Amino acid sequence: MQTGGMTESEYVGTQRASVDEWMNGLGETRGDPGGGAAAGVMLAIAAALTAMIAGYTRPAAAGASGDGAKAPSDRRASDYASAVAALADERDAVLERAHELRVAALRLADDDAVASREFGGAFRLPKGDERDRAIRRGSVDGARSSAALGERAIGAVDDLQWLAQHANPALIADLAVACGALRAALTAARTNLSFDLAALTASGESLEQVHLEHPVLWGTVPRFDDAIARIDGITAAIDARAAPTD
Repeated sequence: MQTGGMTESEYVGTQRASVDEWMNGLGETRGDPGGGAAAGVMLAIAAALTAMIAGYTRPAAAGASGDGAKAPSDRRASDYASAVAALADERDAVLERAHELRVAALRLADDDAVASREFGGAFRLPKGDERDRAIRRGSVDGARSSAALGERAIGAVDDLQWLAQHANPALIADLAVACGALRAALTAARTNLSFDLAALTASGESLEQVHLEHPVLWGTVPRFDDAIARIDGITAAIDARAAPTD
């Protein structure tokens, strides 16, 4: 069946599909793309917004606003210029990382769609050793995919924190949206990782055995929880400026 340019048997990646085509595919009952790929797209949205905000920001040293207001009169011009130059370098680094993350996030979304298809296909096999091996392989691949996406998302939290302190005030609402998108991506990665690890029990293992066999993946879940809490802190700190009527 053809749906907005994507067929049930073919996944069209983020580089080739329009937004409308990709979303139509997401809404189909086939699982590729699924929630993990959607997390990648949300991460890409967060990265793109981060890049936009950084691009509009003209750093000012302490004591001046992030929209490029003049330095206080008692600040030596040379010291102020050096401070602004350092902040501009940091802003440029944020911008570069955000552009790189946007590209990487969409690649991760496509990778997850492939993993999702293999995972779903494992459950459609007849019961037996082959099915158990396929579920195990698909579960581990899916968990690794979610972990990789979440790790990239964690790396973006510091940049949102920097922008919360230095961004152009006119874009503070966009920063709140970026925080929401990054939080959604991390929450999805954390949930999918946990689910995929638990799916290993379908082949007869206990959760304790899964924990012992995959300690790094298991320990990644609470790390994602910590990053989500950090994003919540940033969002709370900027909320009075982003949504002053609430």
